[in-house]
Amino acid sequence: MGIFGRLFKVGEAEAHALVDKLEDPIKMTEQGIRDMKKDLDKSLQALAEVKALAIRSRRDASENKEKATNYEQKAMLLLKKAENGDITPEEADRLATEALARKEECVNFAARAQKEVESFDANIDKLQGNINKLKSQISHYENELKTLKARDRVSKATTKINKSMAGVDSSGTIARLERMKEKVDQQEAMAEAYGDMADEGRSVDEEIDDVLNDGGNEKASNALEELKKKMNK
Repeated sequence: MGIFGRLFKVGEAEAHALVDKLEDPIKMTEQGIRDMKKDLDKSLQALAEVKALAIRSRRDASENKEKATNYEQKAMLLLKKAENGDITPEEADRLATEALARKEECVNFAARAQKEVESFDANIDKLQGNINKLKSQISHYENELKTLKARDRVSKATTKINKSMAGVDSSGTIARLERMKEKVDQQEAMAEAYGDMADEGRSVDEEIDDVLNDGGNEKASNALEELKKKMNK
């Protein structure tokens, strides 16, 4: 692979990494569910429209079948009237033929409407199946989303606790304690140094006087004893 190909692969990897950082699984899942619900609404609307067409075709088929039966009955009545002498046979035949022609038209209309009903029913079954599947998927993803949100909360809380227990988040506190300890050690050292300096600052005369004062007290006591002995003589 050439240098440009390797550079392209590196850029592609960095782009994917950036997208992964920007993508929020929870928000993406919520958006996906919203999109699926929009599709569900459209499917329900389409199902209602197809059902309406099926109802209308079924009604047309039923009405035309009924009309066909009525035209056949009318043709029979016309022939009976001719037999009874109410109308001439020629008139009866003409009108009965027209009635039977209308009957045939109604039969054809009913047959076409029935085919439409069968086609619409097949579409309805297919749409209903897709809708049921879509509803099931939405329900499944909503449950998955609830689980994902719960896992997200638990993972964040667990990460925070584990970081605290592992000392990952206490570096700042430890640093502050170390600085405070160093400061106290320095203050103690300074106090001790000033004490040493105070002892070193005494003059030689002061040291002599201290030694003599200790001996002077002893001599004073001895002198007092001598004085008492003289007075008792």
